[in-house]
Amino acid sequence: MSTPLPQREPATGLPASVTIYEVGPRDGLQNEKRSVPTDVKAELVRRLGAAGLPIVETTSFVNPSWIPQLADASDLLSQLGPSGQSRQRPVLVPNERGLDRALDAGVQAIAIFGSATETFAQRNLGRSIEESIEMFTPVVKRAGDEGMWVRAYLSMCFGDPWEGVVPVAQVADVAERLMDLGADQLSIGDTIGTGTPGHVQHLLAELDRRGIGVDRVAVHFHDTYGQALSNTMEALRAGVTVVDSAAGGLGGCPYAKSATGNLATEDLVWALDGAGVETGVDLGALVETSRWMAEQLGRPSPSRVVKALAGD
Repeated sequence: MSTPLPQREPATGLPASVTIYEVGPRDGLQNEKRSVPTDVKAELVRRLGAAGLPIVETTSFVNPSWIPQLADASDLLSQLGPSGQSRQRPVLVPNERGLDRALDAGVQAIAIFGSATETFAQRNLGRSIEESIEMFTPVVKRAGDEGMWVRAYLSMCFGDPWEGVVPVAQVADVAERLMDLGADQLSIGDTIGTGTPGHVQHLLAELDRRGIGVDRVAVHFHDTYGQALSNTMEALRAGVTVVDSAAGGLGGCPYAKSATGNLATEDLVWALDGAGVETGVDLGALVETSRWMAEQLGRPSPSRVVKALAGD
């Protein structure tokens, strides 16, 4: 039996197409306690690409003691070969040492990872926001000189488990500083999943007022409170056309225990297919990939669409 598809009824106010930035192999797997073999990670990246995901963030050149799950970054890229070196396969780099490793591996696209709050900056990066900006400055400069594409992640944009409410202006201040370094794209993250559509509206409007238009913004929502998809659709109505998600709803955040999984790519594709928005993703192939990955991890996928199509 073929994979059921949603009835296509084009919705007004949405973009004609959306680029899905797949974060499953990196953000999705980084919090797994049990080691995932490198060959399984490589196969996941290949399957996601074959399913039509245009961008797949593969790994991170982070200190192995911070995130042991990603200690095999160099080996993974070696297994992927030339396909792992394209601009469609970014890697996260936390500092210049990470950038050196990325350059040695022939990587052409990187991401840095900042925080909108001081507490999370200290817990995640071991330094203040000011110090993290100083750390990122030579990374972005050198990456640009090497012709790399650079994304800037900004976490805790919609709330912080230690600081609570995070003012929109505070988020925009840090976002401005990251983009002024020379980053090509800003991904705003709802790390603990507390954002709501009105909050999304206001933050995007403030970013635009600061000169960071929706053409340079991606959204990254976690589904802790079941708001990820509604927040994403609100961002699309505001003009955003790049959305982060993870196949099978993998992920969380190792430094924010209340953060559950990312928006599931299957759930996003189902909604966009039904609304007449093009993604280029083969939903059936994607679902099979997530079911396969769930078997590797020894637990069912949290994606609603994967569960429904699997008959769980």
